[in-house]
Formats: sequence, structure tokens, C-alpha cells
Amino acid sequence: MTNDKKRDQTRALSDGTAMPLLGLGVWQMQDGEECEQAVRFALEAGYRHIDTAQAYGNEASVGRALHHSGLAREQVFITTKFFPGREDPAAELEHSLRRLGVDQVDLYIVHWPQGGPTWAWAGMQRALERGHTRAIGVSNFSLAELDELLAVAEHRPVMNQVQFSPFEYRRGLLEGCGERGVAVTAYSSLGTGRHLDDGTVASIAQRAGRTPAQVLLRWCLQRQTFIIPKSTHRERIEENAAVLDFELSGEDLAALDALDTTGGTDQARPDAWW
Repeated sequence: MTNDKKRDQTRALSDGTAMPLLGLGVWQMQDGEECEQAVRFALEAGYRHIDTAQAYGNEASVGRALHHSGLAREQVFITTKFFPGREDPAAELEHSLRRLGVDQVDLYIVHWPQGGPTWAWAGMQRALERGHTRAIGVSNFSLAELDELLAVAEHRPVMNQVQFSPFEYRRGLLEGCGERGVAVTAYSSLGTGRHLDDGTVASIAQRAGRTPAQVLLRWCLQRQTFIIPKSTHRERIEENAAVLDFELSGEDLAALDALDTTGGTDQARPDAWW
């Protein structure tokens, strides 16, 4: 198996959409050369999923990098997110498509439940029905908010993207999403670097012959989430990709589980920023 095939491993969402386990997140990347270069590095390293958002302000950079990559559109899974400070998710996705330079994204997500968990869903469903996205989902939704949405949704969300790591092991949310057929994507799994210096993580990394970042990301995969680590550095992008060809032991998983500070919550965030 080539490195490219290893990094292109996918898992089917509940609607049948095949989504790569590994993606590059571009949160906090500057629009322009920084973002374009990071996406280029990732695609060269074998990543086949790029996760952006209207709120990030860098969809056009992602689009330019995709255009210049030489890869066919169907080879790269694209996620973007609706900024809920706006009124119409369907109209906003049309703007995103123009910025990205594509006719369709693969996954369109409500970025956070501002104004309540249900109001935006009619527009999300219109975007799906128009063929502008292959799948729709949410981000930063608690289990209770997800249930509110499921009670009214004609097209069910297939994804909930949340902050998730051994330190934020939202077991109740993860298990509840699984019971409802909603996949989970983990973001901020490295704690924006804070988690890399933890002694338990470092010890496991040394024993496994891996880096702390690889251990944290592998834990997420073995907890059945998708991952979208963010970096602008080629070497770290490549390091973060090397997580699909090893496994942590049950003992190591248990030691990492014990780092949780959330009490196994079914909440998506300790507090809302919106």
C-alpha cells in the first residue's frame, strides 16, 4: 500500500458519502500565500480532504490551491461551513462555490448553533436539494441541540464537528452521535499545541516510536472520529498524516482516556463564543 493510499482511507457517512479519515483544517490561516501553500503541501503529502469555512475568509485560497494542484475535482473532498450570522445558508453556499471555484462541495456544515439549532436547517436542505453539496451536517452542537434538529429534519445531518481530544473526551456526545447515525469530526485535537507537552502523551509517544501529535491524532481515529489537524508547516503536515498505519494499545488508550477534563460530557463546548 502506498503512502497516498494509506492517507486516502475513507469511511462512509450515514448517507453513503465516502469521507477521508484525514483532512487539513485551515482555521486561522491567512488568506493568500500562507493558506495556498499549506493546502498545496497537504495535497502533495496525500491528504484528500480540505476543511474550510465562510468565517475563515480563506475559501478563495483553498480554491486556488485546488485548481493548481492538478488533481481532479472528485479526488478531493471539500468541507465548508455556513456562517450563522448570515440569513440564508443556501445563498451563502453559492457564494462559497464561486470562491472555491467548484460546482459542489462534499460536506456543508452549520458552523455553530447561533440563534438556535433548527432555524438554518431549511436553507441547508435547500442547498442539498439543489445539488450544491453532497451532504449536510453541523458543528459545535450538543446532544440536546442535535436532538432538537433531528426532530424537525427531513434530511438528517451526517456530521457533528466538535472539539475533541483525550483532554476533551466528550464520551457522551460521541456515543450519542453514534447512536443517532451522526459521525464526529475532531477539531483542535492537539489543543493548538498545548497537549503536545503532556507527560502521559510524551511517554506513550516514546514507547510507540511516534510523536506526541501522532499519538493524539491516532487516539481520535481509534475513538472513531475523523481528524482535520491544522498546520502551515510542510514537515508537520507530513507528520500529522502518518497516523493511519499504526495502532495504540488498549493500555495506551486507557491512559489517554484518563486525561479527560470534561467528565465525559454530551456538551460540545464548555461555553459558547457566539
